[in-house]
Amino acid sequence: MLIALALTAGCAEFARYPAGSQAPVPVGERPVLEPLHPNRFVVESAEVDVIGEPQVVLTAETDTLSDLAREYGLGYDEIVAANPGVNPWLPGEGTPVLLPTQYVLPDAPREGLVLNIASKRVFYFPTLPIEHSEEDTSQIVLTFPIGIGRVGWETPLGESVIISKAKDPTWYVPASVRREHAEMGDPLPSVVPPGPDNPLGTRVLKLDMPGYLLHGTNQPFGVGMRVSHGCVRLYPENIEYLYELVDIGEPVRIINEPYLLGRRDGEWYFESHAPLEDDTVDPVERLDRLLASVEGRFPPAVQDHARSIASIAHGMPVRLAQYDADEVLARLRQVENTVEIDAEAPTLEEVREMIDEAVAEAEADELADQLADPVADNPGSADTAAAPAAGEGT
Repeated sequence: MLIALALTAGCAEFARYPAGSQAPVPVGERPVLEPLHPNRFVVESAEVDVIGEPQVVLTAETDTLSDLAREYGLGYDEIVAANPGVNPWLPGEGTPVLLPTQYVLPDAPREGLVLNIASKRVFYFPTLPIEHSEEDTSQIVLTFPIGIGRVGWETPLGESVIISKAKDPTWYVPASVRREHAEMGDPLPSVVPPGPDNPLGTRVLKLDMPGYLLHGTNQPFGVGMRVSHGCVRLYPENIEYLYELVDIGEPVRIINEPYLLGRRDGEWYFESHAPLEDDTVDPVERLDRLLASVEGRFPPAVQDHARSIASIAHGMPVRLAQYDADEVLARLRQVENTVEIDAEAPTLEEVREMIDEAVAEAEADELADQLADPVADNPGSADTAAAPAAGEGT
């Protein structure tokens, strides 16, 4: 992909740009700025659909993409998709890493919590505006990466509300989860008390979808991946922050939109994510439907450009009028590397092993699902829904 080549190779490898424009200043020669806030953005008006800016950071010797993702408010899959060809475990000192910290807002009412499982991200729209005046039309939006249900344990779509909250929850382990762990030789108790071994972490927001939760985790490496039994995981610091803001009765919408289209400053931006492997809607049909929703605004060449961006699926909003998927390079903010080494954090090998295990487990589940009776019930939904208390799914 040209973005990866351009970031590492300097001017000579930069992508094509429209006539009359200049090639971007190479990374390393740009001013180093303070990073954007990782979670908090301002939407100037209802006509603005795009928040944030793309950023780039140079790695330190000990950095991993997992470290950088958490530091700058991203999930693991997000940062890996934006940096093809970069070793996620040993990127090497001084490697430019693209931070996909610009987002097209989901096409949904801007209220409460909106979870897009395709982008593995939640957007929270607090009730009050930034300035409490009639003239102010701006709005705060908070956004966080999320871990979602893996194949066979899909996070459900639809509308819901927050019906309860809990600190330091107890996990009542669903029978299906206990069965799965027993088969892997890793038996679980029926009840896991609060503490460092509790997969729910320290905070839980319960949906009115029986058995489904938004919660923290004791394995933050899985945030931004498909690793759960259907519930939604956030980094510990993110769920603790969100917990204090979200009220009982807050609306929740869970959508699956890999392709997002929005406007800012009179320009159209298109954001593309790889469709989920078990998505029941054909991706071509999804994209055709999205482009048809703005019929007459895009000539055929722009629509073809959108289709080419969709095939790349690096998750970074691209300005369609530029006719170049790598126009993002011209807009990158080079920012300080603020990652700090945590002496108590798992070692690189431990984290790598945990993520490799999670990926292998998800792949094994997908294969088993393909071999299973196609009319068999979803193993996650029934058992999770049967769980009796507030802190059950994970």
